[in-house]
Amino acid sequence: MDRVVITGLGWVTPMGHSIDAVWKRLLNGESGIARTTLFDASQFPTTFSAEIKSDYRLEDFCPDLSKHQGVGRNTRFALGACAQAWKGAGLDAAKLDLDRVGIYLGSGEGSLDFDAYSGAALASWAEGATSMDSVKWAQVAAEFMNPTRELEQEPNMPLSHLALLTGARGPALNCLTACAASTQAIGEATEILRRGDADVMIGGGAHSMIHPFGVTGFNRLTALSTLNEDPVRASRPFDAQRGGFVLGEGAGMVILETLEHAQQRGANILSEVVGYGSTADAYRITDQDPQGMGAIVAMQEALKDANLGAADIHYINAHGTGTRENDGNETVAIKAVFGDRAKQVPISSIKSMMGHLIAAAGAVELITCVLAIRDNMLPPTTNLDHPDPECDLDYVPNKARSARVDAAMSNSFGFGGQNDTIIVKRFAR
Repeated sequence: MDRVVITGLGWVTPMGHSIDAVWKRLLNGESGIARTTLFDASQFPTTFSAEIKSDYRLEDFCPDLSKHQGVGRNTRFALGACAQAWKGAGLDAAKLDLDRVGIYLGSGEGSLDFDAYSGAALASWAEGATSMDSVKWAQVAAEFMNPTRELEQEPNMPLSHLALLTGARGPALNCLTACAASTQAIGEATEILRRGDADVMIGGGAHSMIHPFGVTGFNRLTALSTLNEDPVRASRPFDAQRGGFVLGEGAGMVILETLEHAQQRGANILSEVVGYGSTADAYRITDQDPQGMGAIVAMQEALKDANLGAADIHYINAHGTGTRENDGNETVAIKAVFGDRAKQVPISSIKSMMGHLIAAAGAVELITCVLAIRDNMLPPTTNLDHPDPECDLDYVPNKARSARVDAAMSNSFGFGGQNDTIIVKRFAR
């Protein structure tokens, strides 16, 4: 079985779009959360989010946008993150067998044409009508709706544009398993490399749900924080006063290669992917199993796959959303897996600063693990001022910490009960 290494990193996040600049901000405990500007959220229960800021310009990463006209918001982020990772890995399409370069993304929607859709829908109901006039709807929609924009909002479109960007013609897949999607994508991309079906895989995710449908849905689930008076402090994972997550957007990408391929081309190896575990709760559509059974098995399977024990993990990047259910369940699951070691292993959630990037969250958090190994630094869980007796582990509260990190675990637990865990390790020949 081929060993798999990471040779390139890229992200576009609410805190910036440079690997080292964002990492510095995370270690400083800064925040990317602010009032929502992408639409008028003033009448919503939650009026803030973690948006990509206006200084992000796709042309800074992809000077030739001729093949990427009219792309959705998620694809703009995916392209920028991929271009960073590709360049950082030192890849040259002219020197690659592109039939053995693949892509596996965890990507959700990026933009919806609300004005056109709403206008068509409203025009399709005559006064006093009890049913919609579908012919009228089609007529109005054909006049006002943009077909390119409708196409580009499909979840598979970021993958298509990354193929155009890089020339990758190998395995091409997209999954949308909610908050676990990009962790699952990277894990499955690793499996493709391990079994010899590709030499290089682009793995990661992109998502943008900061729109009226997205916020309405999460507000109706009572999943979002409503601390409108203090957005920067709204995301409070593991805190006794936590009240929900903060919706974010962005993209994270990694370049994965077989060790043999990376060494043959003299690549700079950033870390090695050594463990992957994936499970489903089979419990409820949105709630996690209250005993954390799926999360427990995902972590156990990742440790088994990595041939590591609990004592070998030096850092856990938690899913840590800031919801009462998730944080308590994840704590219970970590205790079940790590036993007596649970209170010694440091854990943190960058969602306290970054917000929840949904399908892109796992990739961004895995990059954080790679950087923690690189620099032997642990990012904090900010806003953790009121310890919850039920969440009694070491969550690296409020201040970054220097610590030796040779192996790190990244957890992602999604709506629908999808659980994925990846373990990365300091590369050693």
